[in-house]
Amino acid sequence: MQKLQFKVNINAPAANVYDCMLGIDNKSTYEQWTSLFNPTSTYEGSWNKGSKILFVGVDEKGEKGGIVSKIADNIPNQFVSIQHYGLVKGDQEITEGPEVEKWANGFENYHFEENNGITTVTVELDTTEDFIGYMNEKYPKALNRLKELCEQ
Repeated sequence: MQKLQFKVNINAPAANVYDCMLGIDNKSTYEQWTSLFNPTSTYEGSWNKGSKILFVGVDEKGEKGGIVSKIADNIPNQFVSIQHYGLVKGDQEITEGPEVEKWANGFENYHFEENNGITTVTVELDTTEDFIGYMNEKYPKALNRLKELCEQ
């Protein structure tokens, strides 16, 4: 696993950025910034610490797919830690086997740090070698989309 880090400064209070990024009050804000990864991106479940959450979308064949995860930690407006541990394929959750083992127990962490009304969002994530290029291309664009949403 490789650790990647991305940052963006957003001209909005941390509480607003946290809410917008996670789609707490309006799930569509989450779906809008994550649409840069998959146009149908959404989540099923809860952001509460200890909760299972599925990050899902539909592929080009119309099949549901995504990631099975757990919210390892959630300190509102400050920090969210997501532990990925499985795959969603159609209606199945796969949490064992070779497809899962190479990246299972990878983390995606969001840090929110506010200073004078500007919030710095730092994303740290574990990824496999074959996804480094994809993440390096997509994540900065997604965070810029998040910035646009939060600053409206």
